[in-house]
Amino acid sequence: MPREHQRPVLQPTATFDWIIGSDEPGAAHRLAQETSWALLDRVRGTARAVPGGAGAGDPVAADAGSGADPEIVDRVVRLAAGPGIDDITELWASAGPHSLAGLLWRIYLLHRVAENDPEGTAELVRIGRSTAPTIHPVVAGVAEPVNPQSIAALCDAILRGVFTGDLSIALERASSYCRIMSLGAAALADDRDVVDEAHAAQLTT
Repeated sequence: MPREHQRPVLQPTATFDWIIGSDEPGAAHRLAQETSWALLDRVRGTARAVPGGAGAGDPVAADAGSGADPEIVDRVVRLAAGPGIDDITELWASAGPHSLAGLLWRIYLLHRVAENDPEGTAELVRIGRSTAPTIHPVVAGVAEPVNPQSIAALCDAILRGVFTGDLSIALERASSYCRIMSLGAAALADDRDVVDEAHAAQLTT
């Protein structure tokens, strides 16, 4: 005999509040991974959902997200600039750096830092690039001249690349950008250590 299935019971949102910030690591980890993959799939999935759009009928092209809905991409990028970053922080900040949630959180954070301190961020990039010339500026896509506008555009391009381009390339660009920033922060900390130990410590923390 076929089994009778009970109708799903709608639960109030408060029922799930314990998951966020829960002392149970497994629940927080699962939620972080599920939400990060859901967001990525939702945005990239728009390329597959648009008939005749970029990637339609081509699994490889569709997976690249080249046809993602620009309006949806703008919406997820703006999360870094608005109060939505607080929700992302609560969900993903504790995720490991090798998980999708951890990677997305760090890329969103790069975008937010550049937006909150454009002059300081541009200065760190300039110093980092000149302190130890490497291939990282090329990989990251640092444009000339290095100024707040070009760095803001770079961080925006990296974040958008997560949802609209090759994910591995976006991650490589983000990694190189972080390397440049860390070199700049270390060099600036050495210079400031003599006159402002607190600021020097902040730069390397």
